[in-house]
Amino acid sequence: MLISAETDLYAPVKAFLEVQGYDVKAEIHGCDLVAVRGGEPPLIVELKKRFTLDLLLQGVDRLSLTDTVYLAVPQPGRKATGASPYDNGVRKLCRRLGVGLLVVDTGRAEGHQVEVLLDPVPYSPRKDKKRTVRLLGEHARRKGDPNRGGSTRVPIVTAYRQDALRCARLLQDGPMTLKALRAAGAPKDVSAILQRNVYGWFERVVKGTYGLTDAGRTGLEAFAHGLAAE
Repeated sequence: MLISAETDLYAPVKAFLEVQGYDVKAEIHGCDLVAVRGGEPPLIVELKKRFTLDLLLQGVDRLSLTDTVYLAVPQPGRKATGASPYDNGVRKLCRRLGVGLLVVDTGRAEGHQVEVLLDPVPYSPRKDKKRTVRLLGEHARRKGDPNRGGSTRVPIVTAYRQDALRCARLLQDGPMTLKALRAAGAPKDVSAILQRNVYGWFERVVKGTYGLTDAGRTGLEAFAHGLAAE
């Protein structure tokens, strides 16, 4: 039987919890399912046909009643759209909020099976020190604020691109040697920037001497705002 309503989730989740010794009842003070076992804190499950923001908000609200809150959704089909309970981001969000996650598998001939993807446990995320160092390093090296927050499909002016722009600006009047570039105020890693040529802006004229390509002139014009703070 396919799950066509939230109420279809109730029976399999109830049976799953009863096997574990819970006394399960539905619709208690707005909660879809409330389970009690001995003197333990109550266990609450909120049911939805798919993972949504409304479901997540319900779960967060139920945390004011108990620390043991689960969100239950059907196993998504092949053509399902939107957030999936199997998405790493979804599980990370639930873990961060301290809510559990149940999936009801509707495709088994022997009946629905409940899979526990995540239990509600206190979560203290580890800080990624390397990413933090890179974040602060980029913030410190970037001059001014050449980008607009929330931009999509638009090349970002990074600190590296700003350094490449500085090199391009120095070369716009003609080829220069590395020594001359450094004397003119090029970035310390000018040699690496020109040799890597990430954006295709530079060309080596002779050993130790570089010029600007047509792509470099186009880039210098397109990203002029990247040097506006200087």
